[in-house]
Amino acid sequence: MRFYRLLQIRAEALLAAGSHVIILGDLNTAHRPIDHWDAVNLEYFEEDPGRKWMDGLLGNLGCQAGSHVGPFIDSYRCFQPKQEGAFTCWSTVTGARHLNYGTRIDYVLGDRTLVIDTFQASFLLPEMMGSDHCPVGAVLSVSSVPAKKCPPLCTRFLPEFAGTQLKILHFLVRLKQDPVFKQSALPLSNQTQVQMRPNKARVHSTRLRPSSTRGQKQLMSYFQSSSSRLQASANLELPSLGTLVTPKTPEDKVTANVVEGPSKASEAKNEKEVRISFWKSVLGGPLPMPLCRVHKEPCVMRTVKKPGPNLGRNFYMCARPQGPPTDPSARCNFFLWSRPS
Repeated sequence: MRFYRLLQIRAEALLAAGSHVIILGDLNTAHRPIDHWDAVNLEYFEEDPGRKWMDGLLGNLGCQAGSHVGPFIDSYRCFQPKQEGAFTCWSTVTGARHLNYGTRIDYVLGDRTLVIDTFQASFLLPEMMGSDHCPVGAVLSVSSVPAKKCPPLCTRFLPEFAGTQLKILHFLVRLKQDPVFKQSALPLSNQTQVQMRPNKARVHSTRLRPSSTRGQKQLMSYFQSSSSRLQASANLELPSLGTLVTPKTPEDKVTANVVEGPSKASEAKNEKEVRISFWKSVLGGPLPMPLCRVHKEPCVMRTVKKPGPNLGRNFYMCARPQGPPTDPSARCNFFLWSRPS
């Protein structure tokens, strides 16, 4: 509420100074029951402090003279006073956007004279994805007039930004070389680059590291010459004659392959089945999801994040998006605690 009061004081001060004011953005309050999908089930909807504040800030839904109470007008309800289902925010956790189960908390508010004289339309863009909010906008019949100087309410004149906001050119600096360093003949192994900035001079030294014999090796060091390989092969011991086996004839090889082929295939198949059954017994995998009683569809698992005795516990609920209780395609009220593993 403190933000609301400060916003209203600031807007009314600008109106008193003779300026037109537009308040655009997320006010985080659904003003009327038509702006909230489930307003009927909310207790004390009209007694909410944020809604009472908006009652004093805004006028009636019509743009006719004499129907205004507050200094500002909700531009969307001015042009669409009875449009239902016009929402700008939906819960991403429950998937409420699929069934348009949301609220309208984003506004384009304007002072009474500005809305009546210059506003031509006000619209929502619920088909624009990318956030839990959708864009809102308005069409004004105005012409741009260039200003000779920045207005006194410009951000650069605020005390917290005065003297610190710079142009983009201030961040681009030319590199200059000091003549003293330029005349001195420095060796190649101690090159120096001087970078001059306003009221500052920074010297960056880039020295070449001396080559070390213990460092990185050459590619050829990983290969041996043919003479060393011949010398190593000469030192190898030859096997004894007793260990030599008489080579089989082609007929013997074919017979052995015919006999051993089916036995090896069956052994490999049995070994594979044993491995599969073993890993299935060790890694059982997750249990199948239970089915909700209304739609007979697999549920989703959620975790309790609210502080209390059930913090961290898992439970199952219907996987469908949240929607009106009367909509059969919306989420049902199925709930089941997950068994501890």
